[in-house]
Amino acid sequence: MTYQAPIREIMFNIEHLPPSPEAGAVGGGIELEDVGAALEALGRFCSDIVAPLSRVGDETGARFEGGETVLPEAYTQAYAQFAEMGWQSLPHPEEFGGMGLPRAAAAAATEILNASDLSFGLCPLLTDGAVEALLLTGSDAQKQTYLERMISGQWSGTMNLTEPQAGSDLGRVRCKAEPAADGTYAVSGTKIFITYGEHGLTENIIHLVLARTPSAPAGPKGLSLFIVPKFLVEEDGSLGRRNAVTCVSLEHKLGVRASPTAVLEYDGATGFLVGEENRGLENMFVMMRAARFAVGVQGVAVSERACQHALQYAQERVQSRPVDGSTKDAAPIIRHPDVQRMLLRMRALTEGGRALAIATAGWLDLAKQGDAEAEDMAEFLVPLVKAFCTERSLEVTSLGVQVHGGMGFIEETGVAQFYRDARILPIYEGTTAIQANDLLGRKVLRDGGATARRFAGMVQETEQALQGGNAQAQAVAKRLGETRQMFESSLKWLLNTAGKDLNAAFGGSVPFLMLTGNLAAAWQLGRSMLAASAKLEQGEDTGFMTRKIATAVFYAQHILVECGAENLRITEGSASLGDAALNL
Repeated sequence: MTYQAPIREIMFNIEHLPPSPEAGAVGGGIELEDVGAALEALGRFCSDIVAPLSRVGDETGARFEGGETVLPEAYTQAYAQFAEMGWQSLPHPEEFGGMGLPRAAAAAATEILNASDLSFGLCPLLTDGAVEALLLTGSDAQKQTYLERMISGQWSGTMNLTEPQAGSDLGRVRCKAEPAADGTYAVSGTKIFITYGEHGLTENIIHLVLARTPSAPAGPKGLSLFIVPKFLVEEDGSLGRRNAVTCVSLEHKLGVRASPTAVLEYDGATGFLVGEENRGLENMFVMMRAARFAVGVQGVAVSERACQHALQYAQERVQSRPVDGSTKDAAPIIRHPDVQRMLLRMRALTEGGRALAIATAGWLDLAKQGDAEAEDMAEFLVPLVKAFCTERSLEVTSLGVQVHGGMGFIEETGVAQFYRDARILPIYEGTTAIQANDLLGRKVLRDGGATARRFAGMVQETEQALQGGNAQAQAVAKRLGETRQMFESSLKWLLNTAGKDLNAAFGGSVPFLMLTGNLAAAWQLGRSMLAASAKLEQGEDTGFMTRKIATAVFYAQHILVECGAENLRITEGSASLGDAALNL
């Protein structure tokens, strides 16, 4: 089956979930209807052109032949259409040729593109991150040289951090940057796991590379950030000679096989310093935050694709009589209670992740406007989007296989690919543990839990609003309140423990992130329930609004209740960690 973008669901979230109208689709001269029209057009393009590539890309993959990276021919044609139609430009400033849509709309566009095909969507995703990094940290000259062509999709961008000996420990990066007399740098070293590090979809590839200058201090504080283009750019904007950066191989992967993951060798390549020396990691974090948020949205995207596939199969697959005896004949499997449970769980996790991502996009837009409290809240929520949504995508895609039964284990049905593709998402751009350590260390312990308590306070406001509703709303409020108290209990335990035993505290960091992510998604579904109830009272779109309310109730009763186990893992599980693992 093909993919259909869930525009109605997306637009409901954009309208109701950002923290203020200015952070959503309304404002800056951009109307909600304009955003909806743009996303509908993108949805048609992705359904018709990109979604069919998913199977082709999985079967053919990216190949390295004769020193060249070869993608399926259909990818080249589709990307040319993608760039020509201006889809890369949606979230970027009009000053450089962008459409200037709010981040909530940009997140929706990222979901639609990546639900169509994760492998295809990764190229624009990395370019978006590189554009954001240059917008915030590049010089005026660098912006003028690179941004317009990147925003048009004519050129693409990459992020070069990892090296064979370093992995996620960027303090061990060895790539060198020797200063030259003309103000450029000669960059040398090997970078691995570089998504779309080499390909022929665009005329040029703009690599953002972490490297060390000769006088740099050891560790992460000695890293600088450099622009190293595949082709050097002349003063008139035309392409010059090929730079000394070479793809030496492509990785053979479990999933996203048509996304070329390159090993790049820099042999004195000409690089241009971005910002100041020794502040590269700080500058790269701009791109990393954008990429981490986008990867979380990818988790929502592949979950949506799996949901659509599983639902259609369950409606068509006839097997066994219903347990209630309502018919003597075999019925579609959607009539069976456990299949219903799996489908509802898939849908609730997907909608909860989407709601969390779009609300977080609103906080990111407020932060961009200089709101310090919004910046703190955005920083708190981004690790949740990245880790919670990607970990849950593994569950959703696995359930999609299960709904298909034995046919799900057969590649021809396509659902196994979603499971394989999803598996990278909790790993790249920082593993789940890295996100959890960031959440606990930088976002909770650093400010003594102040932002976490403010988050809990906002959840409590939603609880109180729901308590004034009907029995369903009150039931959701009850579960939210119970879980919020668990969150506050875990927070208190972590704050008290960290000063005495950091290993014990960080041993609970992943359960804490999953508890917090679960609560945050439920909070946004609670806000969705309030909005849907108000619309329902007005008689608006009753079928859709009724389903929104039912999803929030299901989430509260079947998913949010799992936070009790995470709370126990945090507050009582530390004794079984530590030295016990060393004795395995």
